[in-house]
Amino acid sequence: MKKAILVGLAILAVSTSGALAKKASKPKAPAAAPVATTTPMAPAPFMIGQVSPQDREMYEKSQRESGMKKK
Repeated sequence: MKKAILVGLAILAVSTSGALAKKASKPKAPAAAPVATTTPMAPAPFMIGQVSPQDREMYEKSQRESGMKKK
């Protein structure tokens, strides 16, 4: 009986310690306001990791040839 109560109390202590630690964290500082400029901005650069249409076609062809079903 004592062992069951002790185990229950230990589980309760471990589960609430994380919640209390998260709640006690400092609030984040507000984000800085964007600076307005009068000069025109250049177009956005090509995003790293973006998949090109040719890569997508090759991926789909490879999936078909390997016999995998579509998701």
